[in-house]
Amino acid sequence: MRRRPGEVRDAIVQVLSERASAASVKEIADGVTGLIGEVPPSSVRSYLQLNTPTLFARMDRAQYVLNGFEEPRAAPRAARSLSAASFRFGNTALHHGDCSAWLDAQAANSIQAVVTDPPYGLVEYSDIEQDKMRQGKGGVWRIPPSFDGAKRSPLPRFTVLTAGDLTALERFFFAWGRGLMRVLVPGANVVVASNPLLSHVVSGALARSGLERRGELVRLVMTMRGGDRPKAAHVEFNDVSVMPRSMWEPWLLFRKPIDGRVQDNLRKWGTGGFRRISATKPFGDVIESAPTRAVERKLANHPSLKPQAFLRKVVRGVLPLGEGVVLDPFAGSGSTLAAAEAVGYQSVGIERDKAYFALAAQAIPKLAALRIESP
Repeated sequence: MRRRPGEVRDAIVQVLSERASAASVKEIADGVTGLIGEVPPSSVRSYLQLNTPTLFARMDRAQYVLNGFEEPRAAPRAARSLSAASFRFGNTALHHGDCSAWLDAQAANSIQAVVTDPPYGLVEYSDIEQDKMRQGKGGVWRIPPSFDGAKRSPLPRFTVLTAGDLTALERFFFAWGRGLMRVLVPGANVVVASNPLLSHVVSGALARSGLERRGELVRLVMTMRGGDRPKAAHVEFNDVSVMPRSMWEPWLLFRKPIDGRVQDNLRKWGTGGFRRISATKPFGDVIESAPTRAVERKLANHPSLKPQAFLRKVVRGVLPLGEGVVLDPFAGSGSTLAAAEAVGYQSVGIERDKAYFALAAQAIPKLAALRIESP
């Protein structure tokens, strides 16, 4: 049976990503056979050896894990470095560095909530693709033309992601979820922005990491994604939309499993639910929104900038008693941190891109000071 290049390797990755512990060659081979048909254990062993340590890590007793899913026993937590650059404003702290390194350095049970808009596909925020986007050359980024004098923000094209890109995405969010599990207090909410094309990949990885899925927030907003006619055949197929025009955005809801009952968790940790909008109105999972206003984009020119009107509602809701620290591990322009500052919460953010870190340091005080009219 002829297989596509990398099919066995990708199947091994899938088998290991669904396990919470290391697996023997036989266990991996059995799982691979269940996915793609009969594969000899000797072939699986060869793929493992060829891709160790870049993709797989060999543990004791000739067992394997995905590299990065478990800390190698000889590697101390301090092995990865975090930049010394930081910015503080009010109740906000922003650090320049890698979020995984930052999580490794934090005390257990020290963060009460996460609200973040991560790189959906990882590829689009690589240094290469960011350089292309900033130079207007595109790459994975679609650079929309100006319309009626208005310059529209770039959009990442997730339909160009390969099977390997999706596997890397799954691995990344599994490892990230595992890192969060140690740092979060029981009952801490984790709210993760996503999109309909990739939310299933991110959600599955986070669920396997040990976080408890609690549903989704629906941001009702008309975006520029979808609705286009077939490229180079728009006249021939004038009545066809290749994809539906996107009118909503999924924000995944997870939490670290609670300690006892919800009321017990609230008393001990201050977490386990959402802060009500008022005594008569609970926090809801559908939030009407609008595209980010031009005034906000002038303050924080980031391609994934979300509006303060939406973010402040979400951030306010994630701390049920209004107390604790909100973490944004992918801070970008700092808009989530600005929202936390505006509602009076403590927050901390991590941003690895030097240009975005500098942007956020300038934008956070200005975004936080914006007056937002309540609907």
